[in-house]
Amino acid sequence: MADAVIVVALLLVAASATAAVAVRDPVRQALVLSVLGVVLAVLFTVLQAPDVGLSQLAVGSALTPLLLLLAVHKVKRRGRDPEKGPRR
Repeated sequence: MADAVIVVALLLVAASATAAVAVRDPVRQALVLSVLGVVLAVLFTVLQAPDVGLSQLAVGSALTPLLLLLAVHKVKRRGRDPEKGPRR
């Protein structure tokens, strides 16, 4: 039974990692990366590493996608400002 759960978790990791690479929109990539972080946290918990799973849950599914979304927002906002012109 435990082997089946590990195989399912590994298949979910492979599917979500492939989706993260295949998506082109940066905002959607950040959201898929968040899903990948949750799936990896589940995998680590299934593999009896709950401390690594909690760290992955905090960093991989919350902090990293949030930083990516903030960076994308800042770049899009800077690119739309016609008054400033290009930076030198």
